[in-house]
Amino acid sequence: QVQLVESGGGLAQPGGSLRLSCAPSISISSHLFMGWYRQAPATGSQRELVAEITPSNITTYPDSVKGRFTISRDVAKNLLYLQMNNLKSDDTAVYYCNFRGWDGRHWWGQGTQVTVSS
Repeated sequence: QVQLVESGGGLAQPGGSLRLSCAPSISISSHLFMGWYRQAPATGSQRELVAEITPSNITTYPDSVKGRFTISRDVAKNLLYLQMNNLKSDDTAVYYCNFRGWDGRHWWGQGTQVTVSS
């Protein structure tokens, strides 16, 4: 069982920045897909993938965050990061750290709230 603990959420102004961290109970160098999802506050909204890094360190982002968000791994600190720059009100959501195995299993963190407002 993989446990994931997110931190770093909070309140930011439009145009501001936040960095989210995810501390896993296993090595960050594990051969898993790692990513960040978000779920907006609207009722019935689905979780949206906002960044993913593959075991071979290929990163992908949807157009909505491309150029603003960056996913990375710190092997020395055993942390997964999501650097978010030029934040917009539409980025307001609960952000979840996610690990995915080659067999399709998912592990989730508890989520951290990000609110972008002036």
